[in-house]
Amino acid sequence: MTFDVAGSVAGAVHDRSAAWRFIEGFAAAWTEPIGPEDGWSRRELAEAEDRLGAGLPEALKEALSLFGKRPEVTSNHDRLLTPAELRLDREVLVFRSDQWIEAWGVPLAGDDPEVLVRTDSRDEFQHPWKPWMPRFSLACVELVLSMAVFGDSGGTADRERSDADVPLLEEHFSLLPLNNPLSRWFVSDDLIIREDDRAWLWACARTPEAFELLVERFPGPWER
Repeated sequence: MTFDVAGSVAGAVHDRSAAWRFIEGFAAAWTEPIGPEDGWSRRELAEAEDRLGAGLPEALKEALSLFGKRPEVTSNHDRLLTPAELRLDREVLVFRSDQWIEAWGVPLAGDDPEVLVRTDSRDEFQHPWKPWMPRFSLACVELVLSMAVFGDSGGTADRERSDADVPLLEEHFSLLPLNNPLSRWFVSDDLIIREDDRAWLWACARTPEAFELLVERFPGPWER
């Protein structure tokens, strides 16, 4: 099954329904299709709102009710929190975490609010919330792609980025409109590469042939 990652992500930049279609299409092509049992119920989301004493942004409710119970899609590195784990940090609703280091959150206002990040969730004064991505739904696209490159399948690998990689990335791959302060995303047929802090490459190949192409185009000490 083929899936146009670059074209689908482009559609998700300004349309949150397109973001959900991307996630459904990507899951079907790269892992397993999303089914009706893969999301939290609206009752469970309402219970979270009652516990927090605040309404959840509509985009967050849509995401959790669509794919919130698919940990291999959302939580094999960073974690998309369950309704029972959502928490408030003053006016910021924390919805995603990375053990000990980072937290992602959204303001409570708006249906599809901007996403903020704090690099040390234990120290709110030295590490305040900073902008991450312009919309929650777009951050979900980035989250799903991140979980793909951080997965433990045979098609994932990583290594240090060299200066020679840059022109090859720009020549053979499309740059996705998902840039955040730390990462850039590149995609070609059946290959996804995340470049972190201009220093490290994380790759995911959908097929063994695509992985062979990755190693051929980007020789080096890949670790699988």
